[in-house]
Amino acid sequence: MKRTRLTAVRAMEILDSRGNPTVRVYVELEDGTEATASVPSGASTGENEAVELRDHEENRYGGKGVLQAVANVNEKISPAVLGMDARQQSVIDQRLIELDGTENKSKLGANAILGVSMAVARAASMSTGVPLYQYLGGVGARRIPVPCMNILNGGAHADNSVDIQEFMAVPLGAPTFREGLRYVAETFHTLKGILKKRGLSTSVGDEGGFAPNMGSNEEAIEIIIEGIEKAGYRPGQDIAIALDSAASSFSSDLVNHYDLKWSGRGEMDSEGLIKMAEKWVADYPIVLWEDPLAERDWDGFQEFTRRLGDAIEVVGDDLFVTNTRYIKQGIEKKSANAALIKLNQIGTVSESIEAVRMCRDAGWRSFISHRSGETSDSFLADFAVAMDSGQLKTGSACRSERIVKYNRLLEIEQELGDTALYYWK
Repeated sequence: MKRTRLTAVRAMEILDSRGNPTVRVYVELEDGTEATASVPSGASTGENEAVELRDHEENRYGGKGVLQAVANVNEKISPAVLGMDARQQSVIDQRLIELDGTENKSKLGANAILGVSMAVARAASMSTGVPLYQYLGGVGARRIPVPCMNILNGGAHADNSVDIQEFMAVPLGAPTFREGLRYVAETFHTLKGILKKRGLSTSVGDEGGFAPNMGSNEEAIEIIIEGIEKAGYRPGQDIAIALDSAASSFSSDLVNHYDLKWSGRGEMDSEGLIKMAEKWVADYPIVLWEDPLAERDWDGFQEFTRRLGDAIEVVGDDLFVTNTRYIKQGIEKKSANAALIKLNQIGTVSESIEAVRMCRDAGWRSFISHRSGETSDSFLADFAVAMDSGQLKTGSACRSERIVKYNRLLEIEQELGDTALYYWK
């Protein structure tokens, strides 16, 4: 008899890093293994993401409660999966997809479904005695991702005068993950000192990056470069810069009209944004640019990639929402050369793995990502190693829900010893 059969599946409502409700799932196996998983939540979301089910009861958590999602786990999902073998991840995930029966998981909620999917994967790895990163990625999983650390926030993740949502420091010149993490953590703290000396705010945004008012978006990049240099590193060699525009957040039609409203730069079309990007890539050590255009601006993405794709990594997030249907379209149109991978955008571990596989088969990169509303769950760290993507963004060098992922990667690197790999491309 298989000792890895599911004997209990239940959920409860907990709070994420923004103090909003989210779902935690508990599973038990026949051999006594118990595992949990907590589901993150995004603020800057694509319109085609899988549905995060909320209660919409205004007198409770402002309508953001997840009691219905919890009930769906306890009353609908649990009876449907009990007795299944936790080692059959894809079979269980397919059962969940079929049980929901909608294209965007709106019936049961992607938050309910993902919680079960993650908890099942963790329980199976624990029961079999294999680390989660090797359970999901195979015995050859040993590449630790380069941490793209968010050190300055703007856009929808901060209340300031910066349009770009994330400015990330990328320690691509470090010899190991441990050293790379040190490079960017030191830069983060050095940047804090610079901001403080200039009388600028050192409060942080949702993902732990600083959120000062700046004179322009360019000034934000330049002060980061100053921070890199004052920390003792070489911009572009030791530490490069990655950006996430989250351009849908400043586009009125999500196609071709943009308004850089927070900085006061003003209105422009896709061509104007691309020309601005060309100048920035020429002037600054930028190696990656996520969502430079809005989620319906397929033509703009295609032109951006045509003109800048040989120089930098062009990542689609809201454009693809970790969905192979849209990634396939992007591959055919050459709309990017990488896709962001967020587990809760699609709703199951298996579908997330399939999205990574599609990217790899097309010669694209995959960029593993957290959400702005996170939890203390470190699942994402193991997942990033399992997927061999070589890059991860999971916030800044502060806030425990971010640090827990970095610390888990330090543990994995130490466990792997000299066999651990670390490189940008």
